[in-house]
Amino acid sequence: MTVDGLRLVVAGAGLRGIGYARRAVASGRARVVAVAEPDPQRRAQFAAEFGIAGELVFAHWRDLAAAGRVGDAVVVATQDQMHADPTVAFAELGYHILLEKPMATTEDDALRIAAAVEKAGVIFAVCHVMRYTPYTEALKRLLDEGAVGRLVSVQHLEPIGWWHFAHSFVRGHWNSSRTSAPLLLTKACHDIDWLLYLFGTAPARVSSFGGLSHFRPEEKPAGATDNCLTCPVEPSCPYSAKRLYLSCLGDPDAEFWPLSAVTAEHTPEGVERALRTGPYGRCVYSGHNDVVDHQVVSMSFADGATCAFTLTAFTPMEGRRTRLFGTHGYIDGDNTLLHVTDFRTGATRTIDTGALEGTGGDGHHGGDTAITDVFLAAVETGDPTLLPSDAASSLLSHRVVWAAERARETGTVVPL
Repeated sequence: MTVDGLRLVVAGAGLRGIGYARRAVASGRARVVAVAEPDPQRRAQFAAEFGIAGELVFAHWRDLAAAGRVGDAVVVATQDQMHADPTVAFAELGYHILLEKPMATTEDDALRIAAAVEKAGVIFAVCHVMRYTPYTEALKRLLDEGAVGRLVSVQHLEPIGWWHFAHSFVRGHWNSSRTSAPLLLTKACHDIDWLLYLFGTAPARVSSFGGLSHFRPEEKPAGATDNCLTCPVEPSCPYSAKRLYLSCLGDPDAEFWPLSAVTAEHTPEGVERALRTGPYGRCVYSGHNDVVDHQVVSMSFADGATCAFTLTAFTPMEGRRTRLFGTHGYIDGDNTLLHVTDFRTGATRTIDTGALEGTGGDGHHGGDTAITDVFLAAVETGDPTLLPSDAASSLLSHRVVWAAERARETGTVVPL
């Protein structure tokens, strides 16, 4: 580390890479000194925003790695199937690594990453941002203090949101398990990791059911065309790209996401041009996607506890909902409020974690800010124990995801 803060490099200057980089700089703990990004427009904008010297601006992560260890830590935010090779290469160079989830899209690649970071002795964290929110801290504290006695069962809902699913998982980069990964990995490895964190252990058995029920050619309305801009059904379609993306204009948050994934030209003409020529104007019933639009996962633990997790597109986009059932109490949470009932007294209290310090208005209810801050603090101090997860725990939660996918595909109960 230099006297003026940590030197951070970023591999992948998409929305996630930009978000972590901005927080790192805003915290005062780091400065961004290098970037690798294949898209020339994103690359140029990122380099200009962070004042990166021209010789440290690269089109490919391999070129960044070939430059040697030009920083102290790296954010790896490449596309999902491109996580393993850069992470292993940067670990071998001695970089401390903040890796966007998922850890990898195959178990072999995840094992390679875990082995590389262990051998290199570097500080490493997958961006399981749900672990880092004030909401999670408050909930975990309640469980550890015995507020509900022994945890017997959990119901957990991940409400993706109808338009979010259409944006990211029908039209977007994560629409195909062939080019990305199954939905349970790309969207809900967050949730599986979080549930294991609450239980404090991995399940003994996993089952799962789900499929692609709606976003298929067979569901296409009569008269619909292949692009929203020319479709007579568009005004009444809940998945209208024209309605969604034009409504983002003038809203700085919505222009950052989801609109920046569609176009960098934030004007009506720019949006319509992108919808006409790119994937984000495509009919959601075009058949270009194959990931499930709903899934349930059931987990059974060695002590008899159970967990039921539902992942679905057919909701508003809102906070996760979780009900926790214990021998001495009950907790009902919505990602902000925790309603706690004590069976011994009959009393109910509410904890508003939205009012807790550090929640902020950033992504994932404060998780994006917190994981960046904690990772940089761990690198600064050389203390990996500041991080509530490591390569081994991330590998374990991903193995549960892959077991659930095997269970869904085979119709079996998979032991772990």
